[in-house]
Amino acid sequence: MPARFRRERVLIVGCGDIGLRARALLGKRVRVLALTSSAARCDALRAAGITPLLGDLDAPHSLQRLAGLATRVLHLAPPTNAGLTDQRTRDLAAALLRRSAPKSLVYGSTSGVYGDCQGDWIDETRALRAQTIRAQRRVDAEVRLRHWARVTGARMSVLRIPGIYANDRVGGTPRERLLKAMPVLHAQDDVYTNHIHADDLARACHLALWRGAPQRAYHVSDDTVLKMGDYFDLAADLYGLARPQRIAREQATALLPAMLLSFMQESRRMLNRRMKDELRLRLRYPTVREGLQSPGV
Repeated sequence: MPARFRRERVLIVGCGDIGLRARALLGKRVRVLALTSSAARCDALRAAGITPLLGDLDAPHSLQRLAGLATRVLHLAPPTNAGLTDQRTRDLAAALLRRSAPKSLVYGSTSGVYGDCQGDWIDETRALRAQTIRAQRRVDAEVRLRHWARVTGARMSVLRIPGIYANDRVGGTPRERLLKAMPVLHAQDDVYTNHIHADDLARACHLALWRGAPQRAYHVSDDTVLKMGDYFDLAADLYGLARPQRIAREQATALLPAMLLSFMQESRRMLNRRMKDELRLRLRYPTVREGLQSPGV
């Protein structure tokens, strides 16, 4: 085969902040392509060492050119904000079926697929009981891609991702919320939350492309064990800001936006042994304390 076809080719679908971080880890020996619906982004992608491919996940006919292009696929694109199914993932899977399948596909899902676990420690065998519509769309995507993998024989791995943070990520720290003096729940009403630094998530994406087991899910979560209010207290102390006010759940229902309230309805603690043992990821930022104290604070 010509050298250009022997070279690994990674297609990133949804090449935002995490995709760009993952690209930096792939090195120069791998050709990296990215699907983008914006011609204005092409120059920036090229500057990052990425070959842009114009196409739109909401226009299935534009995805036909993706068939057979990549040896590995990193799918980080979110679903649309309507319905219970992820039509974008369904159309992408159909496009990738048209010719030879990639060796592996990694899908960035969400920890929200589990719903409320009442603070229990959970591993990847926990039943999926998504409670929000946006999490139900993620479950649909996981199911669709598992079926696609069985049909094609490709290795498909799912990364179940909690809250992503980083000092150099837009909106990637609690600082803005602290400055707005938004309250948090009293300890007795509070929920456990899980976190991953953007750099560690990118490293997990990179490793999963090569080490992810077939039809395998991985919790990409750090070792932090904190309730939401304690997380904001820690951040406030590190930033030298006032700690947020604590309020009862009944007050929160009246004061806080619906999206934020939805995160206060679910409590779980994610075990990450599989990520460490199988992907062999050694966390650069084991807890949020290290991550929030990294350069940029």
